[in-house]
Amino acid sequence: MSKRRTAGRYAKFLLYILAVVLINIAGITLFFRVDLTKDKRYCLSDASRQVVSTLSEPLTIHVFFTKNLPAPHNQTERYLKDLLEAYAASANRFFNFRFFDVNPEGEGVDPSSRQNRKMAEAYGIRPLQIQTVEQDEIKFKKAYMGLVLIHGDIVERIGAITATDDLEYRLTTAIQKLNNKVSALLNLKGKIRVTLILSSSLESVAPHMGIKALSDYPESIARIVDRLNAKLYGKLEYLHVDPSKDAKAEALLSKYNVLQLKWPALFNGKIKAGKGAIGMVLSHGDQKVELPLLSVFRIPVIGTRYELADLNRVEEMLNTGIERLIHINADLGYMADHGTPAPFGSGMPGQRDRNALANFSRLASQGYAIKPIRVLEEPIPANLGCLIIAGPTEPLSDYALFQIDQALMRGTNLMLLPDALKEATGPQAMMFGGGQVLQPFDSGLEKLLSHWGVTLKKSLVLDEHCFKQSLPREQGGGEQPLYFAPIIKDQNIDKTLDFMKSIKAIVAVKVSPLSVDEKKLKENGIRVYPLLSSSKDAWELQDRIVLNPMFLRPPASKDRKGKKTLALLLEGRFSSYFAGKPIPEKPEAPDKAREKEKRKDTSQQDSDVSRIQAEKAFLSKGKPARIFIMASSEMLKDNVLDPEGKTENAVFIMNLLDYLNDREAIAVLRGKKARFNPLREISGFTKTMVKSLMVIGPPVMVVLFGLGVWAARARRKKRIQEIYMKQAG
Repeated sequence: MSKRRTAGRYAKFLLYILAVVLINIAGITLFFRVDLTKDKRYCLSDASRQVVSTLSEPLTIHVFFTKNLPAPHNQTERYLKDLLEAYAASANRFFNFRFFDVNPEGEGVDPSSRQNRKMAEAYGIRPLQIQTVEQDEIKFKKAYMGLVLIHGDIVERIGAITATDDLEYRLTTAIQKLNNKVSALLNLKGKIRVTLILSSSLESVAPHMGIKALSDYPESIARIVDRLNAKLYGKLEYLHVDPSKDAKAEALLSKYNVLQLKWPALFNGKIKAGKGAIGMVLSHGDQKVELPLLSVFRIPVIGTRYELADLNRVEEMLNTGIERLIHINADLGYMADHGTPAPFGSGMPGQRDRNALANFSRLASQGYAIKPIRVLEEPIPANLGCLIIAGPTEPLSDYALFQIDQALMRGTNLMLLPDALKEATGPQAMMFGGGQVLQPFDSGLEKLLSHWGVTLKKSLVLDEHCFKQSLPREQGGGEQPLYFAPIIKDQNIDKTLDFMKSIKAIVAVKVSPLSVDEKKLKENGIRVYPLLSSSKDAWELQDRIVLNPMFLRPPASKDRKGKKTLALLLEGRFSSYFAGKPIPEKPEAPDKAREKEKRKDTSQQDSDVSRIQAEKAFLSKGKPARIFIMASSEMLKDNVLDPEGKTENAVFIMNLLDYLNDREAIAVLRGKKARFNPLREISGFTKTMVKSLMVIGPPVMVVLFGLGVWAARARRKKRIQEIYMKQAG
């Protein structure tokens, strides 16, 4: 009997061991993970899965990372490895990656580490300086934390991986960009011409301008082009043009916007008077991209300074220019006339332009090719995905409005950021302590908006929930509320659309309220999303407005306060504003030569031309399209958008651009960054109740628990007494 029991115990023990082994085998072969975060931050997005599952050529990722780094950099390496494994699980057979251990020079004697370091430097990965704490001392050390993506013969690098919040977005967009670039180059007909325009006459004045080795510049550029040509399937053709020796080069100078210099006799005639030109042009068919090689800076006191593009940067400039030339990035239209801020900044070199859109241009250029459009000179391209109109300061003519209207009818989405108020100039602007004076302004877009069911009010929204500016000690310190910069909090952001779900708060600047005609929108089948709204403590200023924070105060009456709509998104098939109206004529050019040509006797031609009939020259009902409206061009300026694109304002604008260009999956991917996650606001009464509950609750629970224990013991004691009494009786 005892032998059977012993055998049974051994059998159970063996079965338990077998079960454990089988569970471990199942865990290895049937691996899965569950992401319980609200925004699914730790699993691949649909956009990432799609981009790695549609690779047409081998994609190799080489990761160069120094081992045994202190926190948080060791966590970054672990997250990167997990992320690449997730890519590999969703990718096709063309995806692979490999990690290389790289120690900075002087720290590693391992031959493999030295070889890996040489490989990293060959790909352009440089060591970063990080801060560590060792034995209660803060020290600095160098570490490699970068990767390169190799797709076909094209290389893309991410030189610095210091955080995990946007790593998936950077990787996915880089892979998508490489995939598109390979396809575009393979399908390219003809070669891309790289033309270096450099006058040899500049060699005499270059040393006096602080420019060295200018004579070797053409050969150095040729070597860079040859090196790139080996990676770009031989699609480049190099040409050096010297305007000092080639008389035909004058035609190129008039055709391209290349920097030209002219000087008189210098240094008592040692340097003769002359002129020269320098620049680079990429061309393919009718397309061209101009790359400036010489920068001119005017510095106070010091004077004019010249800076020649470093050869290490020329290769990067060429890569970026080629991508723009072959339209790897989708065209993003920007209306560049009627007084709108210049998309790439303006003003004299070395001077800061308060209306600059440099940060916006830098962020948008990562995924799009910004195309300046002058609606008075050229028609809006038919294949344009989105057109941005930001803060025109000159009224738009009916012809310009007609161009915008018909672009919308063709399916081009609109991003409208008009200013309902314009800054006053002249003596009026100097009044009231130097505060900015704003007056009502009609850009002409009001006609189109009103036709589509949106009214742009000529007022300014101020809000008690606003950005607060820190005052210096000289002014008493503390904080000064800027009521004209309302903070739009989470509860006032419409989360209906997926790309808005990650936005927690936005700062709006100098924004005017919007109102909608719901009946008109419903009749036309237009769906409206009120994306952004103010708080209930907002009010409006009208007529002549002075933006001096010292004089702005909230109204005493609560009747003047209320929630205001600040941004709208419309979707549907829009009707043309010009339906049933005469088509506006294009304004005549002021050029006298053209005027003279127009005045020639062309009566016979006019009669023949009038007999030509055009079909479908006007669209009265459009294709499905989208319109975003927010009455504030400040939302694109440098004082609102950060250059890295990490603030909520920048993410909102970039997400909006992606949505208007039918890239909602990329917008959702960008929103996975863990940035700002504020607590939900509650009323003062609720705060008091919660605080009281936290203070009084624990002692009360202890007392109640004690009473419960005492009652239980009393009942137990009573039961025991009853049992003894029954036995005694």
